[in-house]
Amino acid sequence: MSFSTADIDTLDFAKGDGLLPAIVQDAATGSVLMMAYMNREALEQTLLRGRVVFYSRSRARLWEKGESSGNSLRLLSVQADCDNDTLLVTVAPVGPACHRNTPTCFGTGELLAADPVSFLGQLEAIINQRLTEQPEGSYTAKLFARGVRRMAQKVGEEGVEVALAATAGDDAELVSESADLLYHLILVLKARGLSLQAVGQELQARHASRVAAAP
Repeated sequence: MSFSTADIDTLDFAKGDGLLPAIVQDAATGSVLMMAYMNREALEQTLLRGRVVFYSRSRARLWEKGESSGNSLRLLSVQADCDNDTLLVTVAPVGPACHRNTPTCFGTGELLAADPVSFLGQLEAIINQRLTEQPEGSYTAKLFARGVRRMAQKVGEEGVEVALAATAGDDAELVSESADLLYHLILVLKARGLSLQAVGQELQARHASRVAAAP
């Protein structure tokens, strides 16, 4: 986590009469979910609990997101802006972020990540939803029910298709087969209790070690 209780004294609470705007961002998709306010105690409690706590101006008290709805925000990191008077709170949302039962307070309906690469994070959430709700005819639910061996087999098959498309297919075919591979890879990671975040962390660690070793 990029921010700790030791850093709180660096923040300029006085500028906002004791409050700082807190912009909440979904770590998986990059989507902005909501904006609320934190005072010193709310930030302290957020860091302590690992779940996001705000200060309600209308109720004049602290409130933990999801305390009544169950739709909480699991804290991943907190960063202050260059003026130390605004916070960026990166989270893993548990349920819809908005009280209107939408993923974000900005807009309605299913939110698609603006960055196509960030959509991979949202695809994980869609897969989780399919596995939870088990909609009739869901390919995701049916394949998952067949077990990790079958899912791993599909990853192998799609990997071969990607290799064939790369050597003998056109660009559209290579992109299409790569999309199939990524989808099935996310599913098999899910079956093992893992996610793309773990893969990203591994790549980051490898890059960091190479940078550190560079002359």
